[in-house]
Amino acid sequence: MADSSKKMQIVFASAECAPFVKTGGLGDVAGSLPAALVRAGAEVIVMVPKYATIKDEYKAQMEHFSDFYVSLGWRNEYCGLEKLEHDGVTYMFIDNERYFARDYPYGFFDDGERFAFFSKAITESLQHLPAGFECDILHCNDWQTALAPVFLREFYQGLPLYDRVKTVFSIHNVAFQGQFSDTVMEDILGVAHIPAAASQLRCDACSINYMLGALHYADAITTVSPTYAGEIQTPEFGEGLDGVLRERSYALQGILNGIDVAGFDPATDKRIAANYTIDDRSGKAVCKAKLQEELGLEVRDDRPLMVMVTRLTRQKGMDLVMYALDRILSGGVQVAVLGTGDRDYEDGLRYFQDKYPGTMAARIEFDPALSQRMYAAADMFLMPSKFEPCGLSQIIAMRYGTLPIVRETGGLKDTVIPYNEFTGEGTGFSFSNFNGDEMGDAVFRAARLFWDNREAWNQLVTQAMSQDFSWTRSADKYLDLYFFMHPEIERPASVVDEPEAVAEPVAAEEPKVEKKPVEAEPAKAEPEVKAEVAPETEAEVKPAAKPAAKKTTTRKTTAKKVTTTKAAASKTTAAKTTAAKATTTRKRTTAAAKKAAEAEAAPEVKAEVAEAKPAAKAPAKTAAKKTTTAAKKATAAKKTTATKSTTTKAATTKAAAKPAVKLEETPAESKAEATVEAKPAAKTTTRKRTTTAKKTTTKAAATKAETKPAAAKVEPKTEVKAKPESAKETPVSPAAPAEEKTPTKKTSVRKATATRKRR
Repeated sequence: MADSSKKMQIVFASAECAPFVKTGGLGDVAGSLPAALVRAGAEVIVMVPKYATIKDEYKAQMEHFSDFYVSLGWRNEYCGLEKLEHDGVTYMFIDNERYFARDYPYGFFDDGERFAFFSKAITESLQHLPAGFECDILHCNDWQTALAPVFLREFYQGLPLYDRVKTVFSIHNVAFQGQFSDTVMEDILGVAHIPAAASQLRCDACSINYMLGALHYADAITTVSPTYAGEIQTPEFGEGLDGVLRERSYALQGILNGIDVAGFDPATDKRIAANYTIDDRSGKAVCKAKLQEELGLEVRDDRPLMVMVTRLTRQKGMDLVMYALDRILSGGVQVAVLGTGDRDYEDGLRYFQDKYPGTMAARIEFDPALSQRMYAAADMFLMPSKFEPCGLSQIIAMRYGTLPIVRETGGLKDTVIPYNEFTGEGTGFSFSNFNGDEMGDAVFRAARLFWDNREAWNQLVTQAMSQDFSWTRSADKYLDLYFFMHPEIERPASVVDEPEAVAEPVAAEEPKVEKKPVEAEPAKAEPEVKAEVAPETEAEVKPAAKPAAKKTTTRKTTAKKVTTTKAAASKTTAAKTTAAKATTTRKRTTAAAKKAAEAEAAPEVKAEVAEAKPAAKAPAKTAAKKTTTAAKKATAAKKTTATKSTTTKAATTKAAAKPAVKLEETPAESKAEATVEAKPAAKTTTRKRTTTAKKTTTKAAATKAETKPAAAKVEPKTEVKAKPESAKETPVSPAAPAEEKTPTKKTSVRKATATRKRR
């Protein structure tokens, strides 16, 4: 039973978190996702190291909450918890000056020890949280927190407080794994004497891998985009961890990152030259002119301005940029690049700036304010990454109406919809292979659209700015995972996903709706026709896809039977029709017989809807049952048929287009498909075929068809032959054919025979 009074309580652990400390995308995620989870109704505590680089204004707001000692190998290290409330989220800063009072978060000789301490402090802190907060989910991020699931399982499992804790590990970039000498296993981690931990942490003869431990020990694994989740399971992108990721693929999923839509809003951003909205983009032209002037480019609105804000590394596609930049600049596209990185790329950009003054601008520096002005001013944003777990730059660019040009990898593929010149769909431009010529082609596809079709360009900008990349959507997906791991906690109605809310009532209501025509069947023929004839459309379409060889066999078999006797002429068609007729008659006679008919025909019905081949096998399985009840069927059919009028027979024929037992099918999807796909032409075909078969079949033939399962094996063949006639007939209303289709026995036989001969 779900607990409606308890909220989902999450501890979110990260080595960096905006606005306190940030070096990359991880800081953005840790700064935005917890706040979105809180808005969705969860309780969240974020754990971050208390670095010396955190601004004093934030340190002044912290209050000392608790302190204790953490055992790390043979050490006992002090750990303080400093509490801070910020934007509705509770932050707990792990305080240990020996490890964290440094000028930068990473890059020190003892990083293995520093972040092993951080992971152990996280697990130990779960018993020192505010009153009433019992951790349900421990969500760890990247290698700096990867040992927390290992410590939790090996040192704390079995303690009452920890039994309910489920662990989630998020991979933000699988290239950074935390590999260290295996000497730390006993000296620092204290797990060398635990065979399971020692084997699952070791990555080679003399090294251990922190991330590898988390992949083995975490209850669930996530990464930052669906495409990247698939890529890291391959040797090309898995960085040596693809094997374990494939082993645990059942626990792995990709959830796309979002952005802070309030912080990145061109309508309110004070860092840009002029504000603008999706409806009035005149301010964007002002931003472009100001940036061109600032960077020393020609101030021209008729030339597309393409920018890059990136690290200058091979991973970011700088090899392709160096290869294609000459072609791009000489082709009339202005380019501006902001970033730092490898010296070769920095020098290359300076060379092109000197070669193309007024067209190329290179700013080899880190300037967040300038990057914001570039997002707002540019027409195009280039991001040709070799791999990209998620990427935020392309999302920010779209938010500011700058169309991204990306390589189809990782999150770039998941977030940018390539422009389709025929439909007008898209939010940017893309190319597939890590190839400089392909990248250049994509740039000029965008440039030509800018020059030649400004209306289509503006529509594309509108579509890009309309995309929803808020954290609300991503938070819902994380909550799906959390509540899946804790089914005993009831999810608040306000955060239930729409598909779940819609899907459940549909499944519950369908059988109720479909039961009404069944109850009214004895009194009305028309509801019966609508319910039974409509599904025939689906059954006819599927046999039509059978190979031509089977159709030929159908013609030969049917023709042979037609020339034998008048009763045998329609044996193939009558087998299914007569069985259905007898079933319908029996259903109307007694309720007990109706239940027997349902049980008898159910296998045949299911097989017929699925495909023709199973339909041929189903009667064989129920042959014994049909033989034992044949006499009852014939007697019931004779008595009831003798007292029926022509109108009643026509109604029965319509019902016989598909076994009446179909009405009793329980799967909601069969009924839904039947109702949607029903067409007048298909109905006419059904009525015509079944009327002809009915008029030519004597009562003796009916009995024979029911007791001989071999005749029923050609069910799909008769349906294949009936299809071409439907194209020749004019569709009529469902009520009319009962009076129209009443040919004599001889006429119907001649018509059926002639039809088969023509084929």
